[in-house]
Amino acid sequence: MAKDTEKLIRQLSLISYLMAERRPVTAPEIRRDVEGYSAMNEDAFARRFYADRSELEALGIVLAVEKPIDGLVEQENYSLPPENFHLAPIEFSDDELAALHTALQLLDGEFAYAEPLRLALQQISWGRPSPLSAPEQRTVALGITGSAGGHDVSQRLAKIETAIFRRKTIVFDYYTMERDETGTRRVDPYQLLFQGGQFYVVGRSHERSAIRVFRLSRIRGKVGYATKAEHDFQRPTEFDPRAYANRIDWQFGEPVGTAEVWIGHRIAWQIERHFGRYGEMRSGGDSGDRILLTPYANARQLIAWVLGLGENARIEGPPELLEELRERARLLVERHTGAPKLAAAAPGAEPAAEPPPSRSGGGADSGNGHHPDAAIRPERFARLVTLASILIDAGRGGRHLDASELCRALKISEQELREDISVLNVVNFGAGTYVLYAEIGADGMIEVDPEPYGDSFARPARLLPVEAKALMAAIDLIGEHIPAGSLASVREKLVGALGEDPIQEGLQVTTPGGDDAEISAVVSRAIASRHLLSFEYYKENEDEFSTRLVEPYALINGREGWYVASYDPTRENVRHFRLDRIKSASVTGEAFEPRPDVDPAADVDGWPRTGEVPASRRAQVWISPERARWAREERTVIRELEDGSVIVELGFAGVDWLVREVLKEAGDATVLEPADARDAVRAAAESIH
Repeated sequence: MAKDTEKLIRQLSLISYLMAERRPVTAPEIRRDVEGYSAMNEDAFARRFYADRSELEALGIVLAVEKPIDGLVEQENYSLPPENFHLAPIEFSDDELAALHTALQLLDGEFAYAEPLRLALQQISWGRPSPLSAPEQRTVALGITGSAGGHDVSQRLAKIETAIFRRKTIVFDYYTMERDETGTRRVDPYQLLFQGGQFYVVGRSHERSAIRVFRLSRIRGKVGYATKAEHDFQRPTEFDPRAYANRIDWQFGEPVGTAEVWIGHRIAWQIERHFGRYGEMRSGGDSGDRILLTPYANARQLIAWVLGLGENARIEGPPELLEELRERARLLVERHTGAPKLAAAAPGAEPAAEPPPSRSGGGADSGNGHHPDAAIRPERFARLVTLASILIDAGRGGRHLDASELCRALKISEQELREDISVLNVVNFGAGTYVLYAEIGADGMIEVDPEPYGDSFARPARLLPVEAKALMAAIDLIGEHIPAGSLASVREKLVGALGEDPIQEGLQVTTPGGDDAEISAVVSRAIASRHLLSFEYYKENEDEFSTRLVEPYALINGREGWYVASYDPTRENVRHFRLDRIKSASVTGEAFEPRPDVDPAADVDGWPRTGEVPASRRAQVWISPERARWAREERTVIRELEDGSVIVELGFAGVDWLVREVLKEAGDATVLEPADARDAVRAAAESIH
């Protein structure tokens, strides 16, 4: 029998024994009665028992220890209070369970934590209709799903997840974009972060003796452990993961100053809602204009953001930031005047055969339900505990289970199910009393004979760290965007039952766009009640407001944020409206009948993932050598040039959109063709002051 299997049997038997005894027991009693310990000598038992206690404690299962007055270890008494193993009952409403089902359905197959999420849902819905078998819900669709993005990144994610859990220092080769070089990094991983469709690890870099953030897709090769020790570090108590999730592009790094940005009254509401948390908003006069004071570490990124806002924003200070803005504007004008001056093509350079993976992290193997291998496999311990509870519940109810259906529900193979049942069949309370006996018959049905003392596994066990993390990550990824139920109330109940917020110890999720919770709530009510939705909409490219009246069908997320998928009766077509551009919204009293030919999720595999809308024209855009590395990572490169610059192709429907995209590159991008777009960029650059 494999050592890992022996350990699992020993640990599960230890839990069973302590729960069955219902009294403190001594170490000699444990050694005598618990499966797996009796054949060990005293030294081996002491080491194994200490290691097993440590592993169970890391899983959140803490043994109570009564120490004798004289401090002799042999006289310590051990017990497992029921509350240290069982999950406190959580009263979910039917709508909340439906919302949880929707979360799993949306994420299943493309969520890096899909498997532990499935086990967690089994535990928290105990005694209620399972969210795993609820009817299909079609009012939400996800473009960004929290996929790791390809086999290599999935493997790195799984290794780093384990390293965080076990407090192991990791070693890997890392490509640094800013310096265009690859070097070895030795890191104590503290936290995983999912932001902008990418996974990052936050940890202490030994090379810098400081906390740094590393993007998993820029790790080269495999991630390894630095030592063979059981633990290498302890995470500092003062570490706050929110500090790394609540930053904007221009704030990555050490602050060099505080920018003063004038915001015009037309978009002041939008900037305050979505960017106000990155600084301080002040009045800019009686006209409704505002001033944003924001610390910055990267001047280029801040300038790029301001330029993308067009005439509704301008930098007021400090002087050095203003001077850099003017220099970049001069460069834009110069590069869009006269014929483009380009370096020769790089010798032997071949154009990209296909577009790079999208920033959604989906990669080539994306597609709802088409990526069965989740990146994070839960500890087998978690699966065994969940399976034991399912088998005991069926046995006590006199029900047989269909093995193939159980495999589908737990997303395991028949071979894995048979191996798990074999392990559970030998877990015991001591003295030859077993937890259960289960057997898969020739007809594929599982017959279960539970022992009368199987109470310890007849109730849901507390969520293990990775299960709790999966639940919170799913809730935070989807947010308040499920019309038929509230994930906010689910989250609140879960944190109350767990006694802490799991993001403090695991994965923090930040979603694209700003805080649109109020708008989302209104839209969700309209979708759920099937009433027309009225809203005031800001069309950024034209800098215009309009009032829309639509039939809302679903909420969809993508690279740029959340959208409401709707049917616009005035245009007689499906339209998508970004929530962050809706200034105000209300549910009307007018109901509508859903149109059978409208599929709100039809586009979810297209522009929400790629960021490229259907375009009637193509533009060729030169990217400077300084920014070419980023372009290769995110754009379709059609030509490499000798000086290190590249030419990319962009699809666009309107010149205004293309101008904004080029301005956002802050002088590092030049339109080569078409000519009218070149002229429009130059005119926009000349107006910058």
